[in-house]
Amino acid sequence: MSNPFTPEVIAAITRHMNHDHGEDTLLICRGVGGHPDATAATMDTFDGDGADFTATVGGSPTTLRIPWSRPLTQRAEVRPEIVRIFHESRAKLGLAD
Repeated sequence: MSNPFTPEVIAAITRHMNHDHGEDTLLICRGVGGHPDATAATMDTFDGDGADFTATVGGSPTTLRIPWSRPLTQRAEVRPEIVRIFHESRAKLGLAD
């Protein structure tokens, strides 16, 4: 499947996540990303099936793939999926919502 998102859309969303929501990105990698010991994280890219992150685990970069709950085709669908995985991560880590 080809990526339904343009490089410009990917760059805008990943830049926003990494600069404005860095702690949320780390929490996602700790929670649904399965690395509760991660010390840093970035959202690298995404496509219609999921998002790719790099988390620092044990001092080394670790690549993570987190799938969306369904295939995405439009930019407006990305934010709700990121919010979903954020809330799932909080729940998985036992953090109050």
